[in-house]
Amino acid sequence: MPDLDLLVKNVRVVRPDHSEPERLDIGVVDGRFTRIASDIPADQADVVIHGGNRLAFPGVVDVHQHWGIYNPLEEDARSESRAAAQGGVTSGITYFRTGAYYLNRSGPYEEVFPDVLSAAEGNAYIDYGFHVAPILAQHIDEIPLLIERFGVPSFKIFMFYGTHGLHGRSSAQESFLMIPPEQSYDYAHFEFVMRGVQAARERFPDLADDISLSLHCETAEIMRAYTRIVEEEGTLTGLEAYSASRPPHSEGLAVTIAAYLAHETGLPNINLLHLSSRKAMEAAMLMARTFPHVNFRREVTIGHLLADVNTASGLGAKVNPPIRPREDVEALWEHLLAGDVSWVTSDHACCREETKFGEPKDDVFLAKSGFGGTEYLLPGLVTEGSRRGLTYQQMAQVLAWNPAQRYGLHDKGTIAEGYDADLCLVDPDHTWTVHAEDSESTQEYTPFEGFELTARVTDTFVRGHRVLEDGKVVGEPQGRYLKRPTGRR
Repeated sequence: MPDLDLLVKNVRVVRPDHSEPERLDIGVVDGRFTRIASDIPADQADVVIHGGNRLAFPGVVDVHQHWGIYNPLEEDARSESRAAAQGGVTSGITYFRTGAYYLNRSGPYEEVFPDVLSAAEGNAYIDYGFHVAPILAQHIDEIPLLIERFGVPSFKIFMFYGTHGLHGRSSAQESFLMIPPEQSYDYAHFEFVMRGVQAARERFPDLADDISLSLHCETAEIMRAYTRIVEEEGTLTGLEAYSASRPPHSEGLAVTIAAYLAHETGLPNINLLHLSSRKAMEAAMLMARTFPHVNFRREVTIGHLLADVNTASGLGAKVNPPIRPREDVEALWEHLLAGDVSWVTSDHACCREETKFGEPKDDVFLAKSGFGGTEYLLPGLVTEGSRRGLTYQQMAQVLAWNPAQRYGLHDKGTIAEGYDADLCLVDPDHTWTVHAEDSESTQEYTPFEGFELTARVTDTFVRGHRVLEDGKVVGEPQGRYLKRPTGRR
C-alpha cells in the first residue's frame, strides 16, 4: 500500500534556511510534510503531481488582511480566501475591531468574538486567524481571555482613529468607534493597551514570545492639518493629493511615539505595520537603535512596493497609509534588500465599486480607503524582487517564515518534515497582465490593472489539500481557524 497521501515530484524547493532552491520531491501524509528527498518513487503515493521543474514555495503567510470590513465577514471569508489562494497564500490573519464597519457593533469581545468565529467557519479556502484591536477600556481587561480561550495573542492599535476619519476627514470618535462619552481613544489608551499586553506576557510566560502588539503609525493631528491645507490649496488631485494630506513625517512621528510608549511600558514585541515611506523606515530604524531592548518588526505591503502615485490605476488605490511617490517606493526596496523589512503582506481589504467611490467619483477624499491585493502577493514579489536582486530565500523569509514565527504559527512557514503541508507551485517565467476580472475577489477593480507580472502561481496546497489547480480554485473550503500559538517552537 502507498505510504504517502500526496507526492509532488520534480520541483525546485525554496526554503527560508537554504540559499538556493533544491530539486526534490515532496511527500505528504495527514496534512504534513513527511519526506523531502530526491527521486521518491511514484508508487509510494496515492496522488502524484508532477511539478515540471516549477518552484515550490512555502505557503505564503499573509498576516495583514481585513475580511469583513466592507462586506459581510462570511462572504469575504469565502471570496477573498479564494483570491488569497491565487496569490500562493495558505494562511491569512485578518484584523478585527468593534465599532463602525466589520460587524458594526460594540461590546465585550467575550460576546462579539464567538460571532466572528461563527461567521468565518466553513467558508475559508485557506487557514486563518485574527488580530484584535482593544477599542474599549474593558477590552484591555479581556486580553488574557482572548489569548487563553480564543487563541488570539496578537493585538493592534490604530494610532490615528482618535480624531481623524478612516477615509481622510475628521469624524467623531464616539460614533465611529462606538465608545461611551466618558472614554477616549488616544495616547493614554494606547499606553494602557501596551501595559495590558505586557501584563498578559507576564501572566503567560510560556506564551510571551508569541504575544505582540501591532501599530498603524500615522498621527491624526498632522493629517488633519495637512488635509485642510491640501483641500484649500487645490493644486493637487487624486493619489498625489491624498499622499500629501497624510505626509510621511506623520508616519515617522507616530513610529517615534509608539516606540517610546513601548519603552515606557516595558513591552518588547512591537510590530510596525505597512510602513510606506522613506521617513517612516528611517524612524523605525532609528527607534530600533535607540531602544535595542524592544524587538521591533517592520512590515511593508506589496501595494507600496509595486505602485506609486503615478503608476497605480486610479483612485481605487486609495489606502492608509497612502500610496506614495516613486522616491518612497525606491526607499522601501532599499530597506527590503538590506534586510530591514521583516515581512511583506497585502493589507487586503476588498472594497467593491459601489462602496469605494463617492460622488463625484474623482474626489479622492470621498473615496473609501483600502483595496484587495492578496492574489498578487507572491507573483508581485517574485516579479519585482527578481529584477532587483532579491533572492528566493529572502522571499521565503519575508513571505512565510518570518511572519509565521512572529505570530505564533509554528507549524507554518517552511517546507520541512513535520510542518503543515502548505505550499504553492510557481512558474517564474510566465508573463501575464493583471486584470481585475481574472481575480476571485469580488472587488471589480485593482490598482494593479495593466501591470505586467513575470511569475504565476499555478497550484496552491493547504495542509496537502489542493485548493488551486492550474490557476483555478478547486474543491470546497478547507481552511481551519488557527488558534494560536500552534505547533512547535
